[in-house]
Amino acid sequence: MSVPGSYQAAAGPSSVPSAPPSYEETVAVNSYFPVPPAPVPGPTTGLVTGPDGKGMHPPAYYTQPVPVPNANAIAVQTVYVQQPVSFFDRPVQMCCPSCNKMIVTQLSYNAGALTWLSCGSLCLLGCVAGCCFIPFCVDALQDVDHYCPNCKALLGTYKRL
Repeated sequence: MSVPGSYQAAAGPSSVPSAPPSYEETVAVNSYFPVPPAPVPGPTTGLVTGPDGKGMHPPAYYTQPVPVPNANAIAVQTVYVQQPVSFFDRPVQMCCPSCNKMIVTQLSYNAGALTWLSCGSLCLLGCVAGCCFIPFCVDALQDVDHYCPNCKALLGTYKRL
């Protein structure tokens, strides 16, 4: 009695093949791209003799076999991760992301929020005769921009406030 879903082996000799099929049989490469017979040039004219014995011109081009991709090839990609850099009011040694060189940053001081607040505070205290502009001359009260000395790219900014 046969139960649905169960399979029984065929009676008689084993139907298992002794060897697996060849690569060409499995992929059937030659059935997709048949190789034409090589042309044989004629005596002196360069003509090829056709199957009916008449002369014909050789084909303009020959097809080349398609290379088979290697299934075992592994693509390797190297990724370099740079740790984030904290910028302060001192030069920083780092690798520039623009030119990929190891550099020490150049500093540039610009007026920021702390500079303007200091100027306004001095003005309110009565330093109106030009003394209120002293914070613009003090680097410790200004924001700092870090630049690459090679490619002049802006790498980061340190804001005081």
